[in-house]
Amino acid sequence: MEGGFDLSPEHSMLRDTVRRFTETEIEPQAAAYDERAELNRPLLARCGELGLLALTVAEADGGAGMDATAAVIAHHEMARSDPGFTLAYLAHFVLFVNNFYNASSAPQRERILAKVIDGTWVGAMAMTEPGAGTDVLGMESSAERRGDVYVLNGRKMFITNGNEADVVLVYAKTGGRISAFIVERSFAGFSSGQPIKKLGMRASTMCELVFEDCRVPAANLLGTEGEGVGHMMRNLELERLCLSAMSLGIADRCLSEMVAYAGQRQAFGRPI
Repeated sequence: MEGGFDLSPEHSMLRDTVRRFTETEIEPQAAAYDERAELNRPLLARCGELGLLALTVAEADGGAGMDATAAVIAHHEMARSDPGFTLAYLAHFVLFVNNFYNASSAPQRERILAKVIDGTWVGAMAMTEPGAGTDVLGMESSAERRGDVYVLNGRKMFITNGNEADVVLVYAKTGGRISAFIVERSFAGFSSGQPIKKLGMRASTMCELVFEDCRVPAANLLGTEGEGVGHMMRNLELERLCLSAMSLGIADRCLSEMVAYAGQRQAFGRPI
C-alpha cells in the first residue's frame, strides 16, 4: 500500500488512523488473546467507536460511506499485528455488517444496524456446513414458512465468531432455493457448540451452530425467498479482497521482522 497506487486524502487519513490504532491498541494485546484463544470483544467495540465497523455503510445510516479500498486498507494494517483479531473483525464487519446492510430493509436496519456498527452486538455469517463448504448449493439447512415465522433446521460448521455472535446471517433453503435470514441469539432452537481448536489466528474463535426447529420471524428474511445466492456472491467479492489484504499485512510484518533481525544477527564474527 506504500507505492504504485495513489490513495485519496480520505484513504490516506484512514490508513494513518488504523495504523496508529493498530500500533497502540491492537499490538499490545495480540499475544495474550492469541494464547488464550479468545476474541477481545472490548477491542471490537473500540473499532466501533472509531467507525471501523461501518466503513461501507452510508453516512446517512451512521457509517463512513467509504468503499472496498477502505476495507482493504483496514484489514492490511490490522493484520500486521494481529491476524486473529483481524479475522474476527472481517467476520463481523464484512460478512455480517456489509452483507446485512446491502440486503436489508429499512425496518431491519432500524432495529439492528446501530447495535452492530457500534460493537454492542457481535455479528457472524453462517454458510459452511459439515458436508457443504464451497459447494454452497449442496447445503442441507432448510427453512419452512409457517404463518408469520420460518422454522429453521440445520447445522453450520467452522463459523467465525459463532460462540460470541449475538446475531447471525444464516443461509438456508426455502423450496429448494437459498434464502438469507437474520437469526438472533435469543431465538429458541438456536445453539452453538464448543470452540473448535485452532493452530493459528486463535484470537478469532469458531464453532458449530445448530438450529433445531428454530423459529425465525418472517420479518427477519433478507429480501425475498431465493435471493440468498446473490447476496452471498456479492459479499464474498469483498471478503476475498480483504482476506488478500490480510495476507499482505502478514507478509509485510514477516519481512520487517526478518530485516530487523538480519540487522542485529552476528555469525562467524560479522553481521549477516
